[in-house]
Amino acid sequence: MSLSLALYRYFSVYYKKMAQRRAAAGGKQVAVELIYLGISLVGSAFLMRWVLSHLDPEKANKEQAKRRRQMVQRRLGIKLETTPYEDIVASEVVNPYEIDVTLSQIGGCERIKQDLVNRVILPLQKPHFYGGRLLRQVKGVLLYGPPGTGKTMLAKALAKESGANFICVKPSLLQSKWYGETQKLVQATFTLAYKLQPCIIFVDEVDALLGMRKAQEHEATTALKTEFMQLWDGMATRRAANVCVLAATNRPFDLDEAILRRFGAQFEVGMPNQSARKEILRIILKQHDREMPHCVDPSLLQDNALARLAAKTEQFSGSDLYELCAAAASIPANELSQAELR
Repeated sequence: MSLSLALYRYFSVYYKKMAQRRAAAGGKQVAVELIYLGISLVGSAFLMRWVLSHLDPEKANKEQAKRRRQMVQRRLGIKLETTPYEDIVASEVVNPYEIDVTLSQIGGCERIKQDLVNRVILPLQKPHFYGGRLLRQVKGVLLYGPPGTGKTMLAKALAKESGANFICVKPSLLQSKWYGETQKLVQATFTLAYKLQPCIIFVDEVDALLGMRKAQEHEATTALKTEFMQLWDGMATRRAANVCVLAATNRPFDLDEAILRRFGAQFEVGMPNQSARKEILRIILKQHDREMPHCVDPSLLQDNALARLAAKTEQFSGSDLYELCAAAASIPANELSQAELR
């Protein structure tokens, strides 16, 4: 039995009893009954409102999104008028001033860094210089290569250096079990980026979100890709939109051809060679020496020592070199006794 039908039957019986009592009682009793009726109607209205609010499947998400919006606005230092879906996406917005990675802290890919400065950072900083048909901002940049080569670090450094807000898009952010919600979240990602411009929409492991379309693919996944591409095209045709889609992947050949075509700039971030490994080691060890003075032997920072280390770490990625240095730094701490640590 539905709630409305139950309430209808309840009030029908109530009205009949009240009519019977009214006929038997005087005016005073009628007044009391009317007061009781008013109280019951008010209570029923509040009950109905409470029930309907708890029937909303997105109630918890919307309340959480509202709190996130307030937190994001405090963090970004700006006040925005946003929709409930934009509030959900806003939880993944990163203030560029909170990012602690710069291009100077990334070693081994000088050519790529310079190209990214020219094609991403400068257009985001000076959009009025890139408003022509030929000289214009690149709306899509793809970083691809083996794991651990610094693709995500490059993305964060671009946001830091350009001063652009950074929206990190993950499959879990856009996918929803409710019909039509996925498209609304994708749309909210782009509309929020317009409001936050200059802005970078970063899609890590983009092959998981925008991989090749297949015949047996779920309808919701196909709708997500279609909506994303349509909004991306709309952004690319708006010269005033100071927004860039930046993506990273280990598997570029798993991307849909229509997606690849939309990346106007594509950079392979490969494994570092010996010279690059030497520079990466220098950056890692110097940073550790600044954070913990006198913990790095000065001789280890000499060119000869770094060159020997670089020669012995062939096929090491930047992440592997970082873990190697972290393991070496932990050895003295492991040798200390518990009393010395206290």
